[in-house]
This record gives sequence, C-alpha cells and structure tokens, in this order.
Amino acid sequence: MSRILVITTSLRIGSNSDILAARMIEGAVDAGNDVERIDLRGKRLSFCTGCLACQKTQKCVINDDAAAIAEKAGNADSIVFVTPIYYYGMSGQMKTLLDRMNPLYTTDYRFRKVYMLSTAAEDEEDTPEKAVTGLRGWVDCFEKAELAGTLFCGGVSDPGEAAGKTEELEEAYEFGKKLV
Repeated sequence: MSRILVITTSLRIGSNSDILAARMIEGAVDAGNDVERIDLRGKRLSFCTGCLACQKTQKCVINDDAAAIAEKAGNADSIVFVTPIYYYGMSGQMKTLLDRMNPLYTTDYRFRKVYMLSTAAEDEEDTPEKAVTGLRGWVDCFEKAELAGTLFCGGVSDPGEAAGKTEELEEAYEFGKKLV
C-alpha cells in the first residue's frame, strides 16, 4: 500500500479536472492505496521570493498554506498533480506551488513517484506537452524521484462536462489503479 497525495489545482467549482481526479482516486483506493486529496481552491499561496532561506532551514519564511502542503508532499510515497491546461501550460496555481515546495529540496523527502493528470478544452495529443515539461523540470531537481506517468483528458471545456465522458472517466480510474 502506498501513501498517495493528490493535489488538485483548478480553482473552478465542478471543474473537469476535479471530476476526473475523483475517479482516479477511486481507482487508487480500490487498488489498496491510502489517498489524501488537497484542493488548492481556497488555499492561500504566495509567490516564492527567491530568498533561498529554505535551503538552510528546510522551512519557508512565508506564512501561508504552502508549507503544510509541502510537508504532506514530503511524507507521501507518490504525488499526483491534477491541473487544467491553460494556454498550453499548467495552471498558475500549480506553478506557484511547485516553486513554494523548494524547502523539500534539501530534505530527506519520501516521494519517489510523481504523476500528472491534466484536462483541457483542446484534445490534440500535444496539448499537455509544456505542462509535462514544466513538471518534469521540477521532478528532475529531486534525484530520488521520477515522473512516473501522465494522463491527459482533452476535449472537455464546460464545467462538469467530464462527468458525461465515459471513456475518460474509465481512463482516469485505470490510471488511479496503477499509481504506486
């Protein structure tokens, strides 16, 4: 059994990425994993100031929700980031969180596997490439971790549209079952 942290980054209520994340989590739980979900909606996240104090203290000097999220990420076996694709990149909230998780860099973090589930109105195969590249850049800074898998579900635009996409819901469930 793995301890999996799922971080959803959409700020839209009833978002397609949230719907697919819920289905992915069902698959992960059915496979016997312990899953915790954190939604960035409603969280207070400030931008990294680049002071690098965290490299010495393993703590960020900014007092907001990012520190608690980073701590949970550091204690998970696997992390799954769930993001809508905005302008062919990850959500700004996700990028801000990745920057703020810099205190983990010098710790004995537990996670070894990182995954991404993304959604977009566009459905071309290359739509998530820049988001995947951005996440890979973050993962590459953590020598003991790897980007272990991604799932892209395109062609969903209107809020809640993913709830009617049987094939995508099944893909998300199967993706969740394979998380380790």
